[in-house]
Amino acid sequence: MAPSLAATPLPATSSHPSSSSSVQLLRSLARSRRADHAHRALLLFRSLHASPSPPPPHFSLPAALSAASFLSALPEGRQLHALAAKLALAPAHTVVANSLLHLYASCGLPDAALALFRCIPAKSLVSWNTAVDALASNADHLGALDLFREMQRDTGLAPDAYTLQSVLGACAGAGALSLGVYAHALLLRELGGHGDVSRDVLINNSLVDLYGKCGAVELARQVFDRMPERDVTSWNVAILTLANHGCVRESVELFDRMTRVENVVPNAITFVAVLSACNHGGMVEEGRRYFDMMVGEYRIRPRIEHYGCMVDILARAGFIEEALDVVSGMNCRPDAIIWRSLLDACCRQNARLELSEAMAKLALDVPDDAVSGVYVLLSRVYAFAQKWNDVGMVRRLMSDEGLKKEPGFSSIEMDGLVHQFVAGDTSHPQSEEIYAKLDEIGQRLASSGYKPDLSEARMVAGMDHTKGAALRLHSERLAISFGLLKGTAGAPIRILKNLRVCKDCHTISKLITGLYGVEIIVRDRIRFHHFKDGACSCKDYW
Repeated sequence: MAPSLAATPLPATSSHPSSSSSVQLLRSLARSRRADHAHRALLLFRSLHASPSPPPPHFSLPAALSAASFLSALPEGRQLHALAAKLALAPAHTVVANSLLHLYASCGLPDAALALFRCIPAKSLVSWNTAVDALASNADHLGALDLFREMQRDTGLAPDAYTLQSVLGACAGAGALSLGVYAHALLLRELGGHGDVSRDVLINNSLVDLYGKCGAVELARQVFDRMPERDVTSWNVAILTLANHGCVRESVELFDRMTRVENVVPNAITFVAVLSACNHGGMVEEGRRYFDMMVGEYRIRPRIEHYGCMVDILARAGFIEEALDVVSGMNCRPDAIIWRSLLDACCRQNARLELSEAMAKLALDVPDDAVSGVYVLLSRVYAFAQKWNDVGMVRRLMSDEGLKKEPGFSSIEMDGLVHQFVAGDTSHPQSEEIYAKLDEIGQRLASSGYKPDLSEARMVAGMDHTKGAALRLHSERLAISFGLLKGTAGAPIRILKNLRVCKDCHTISKLITGLYGVEIIVRDRIRFHHFKDGACSCKDYW
């Protein structure tokens, strides 16, 4: 636990020279990236400012804030903020204010960081970089991109490598390919004369991740293949990118090249990536082999993520009993994700009702924010068993506990702007055209013989027309409709979805690619689906 600064008196105005050994030591401790040193830095700051002649706070405060940021020590950081405010250093002193921005970002408070940023009177490039990164690193990807646009529009500041690395991360998170390509071009244009950015491993890793997460797996592979230098992260990102796009054979071949040809030692993350490839490809035997290799050959202690992959590989392939054996042998407590994975497998394979109910109970017993997902899966189990009274009971439980199914949304980038849709959305300025196109799609699907799969629609017994209407308004269908309306001929329609794609939307996406001669690339919560010529890259295994 970080030391409290509650007893720290306000520093006097007299000071030591900024290069004093005490300030240098404080800075060294804060920059060491070690938790014990960060603790010592905060203790040293308290000691210095309790002394008769403390150093100038505008020298010592940034170092103390850096230590608090590394520890995510919010209470201590807030005490330092209060001290800076009393000394009129926040937000007036840009360096101190920038350190506070980093603190709030590190503590997962991007709104507090942005509010402080707005109050800084003389924003430097570091201020903008820190604010953009505060949003991007806390998953507000669209907010980060909006702030970057504001910086370009309203200031004369040229972005540097730090700015663009945060922008690349935001573009990857938002699935904004054209903005990512623009940021890549800026890197080459603005920084080409400041060292060879093409040799920067960190930037190249970010580019592989960007193109992979935006659905451009070929570009991701190109960047990786052309990298003059690679670290273990480079291999990890490339292996996972190929796995998530369904290129499972290429993914495991890259792992084998990494370990057997290039002699790069894999780490725990590498095995999460290669086990993910086995999971997406239904490669059970390979999954067993790589798990055993991780433990036996590389002496890596399995983490919850490795167990989660292994359980999912086995359960989805029908080896539910073996998956339960893996769970019973875990060296850590199973989390809700593992129990939900088993429940999902029970649901898909029509396992014994008693087993499904046991999985649901175990999932609900683990503290987790996604309780509603367990109830939704359980209601689906009861619906498949045609136990409609139990479906109603689950729905009443959700209502009584104030739980709602996580709302789904889909986004699509068009002309540099990200358009987001929710189910039944009418807020888009072109909603009338979108729904007209959706009607046209529906008519062409019906003419082709399509009949909706109602198994994952709302569980409303005896009301198929209601279920069909609910499916028709799923968010990705609105995004596809918009893509067909506004997309460039011959260009793929790229969609990001926050939930797993349902069976019926998967079916109609395949059909639409045949009917309209387009390619649709969907990134859902689990993986990528490349729909083309009536087929999907997942081979209907997802």
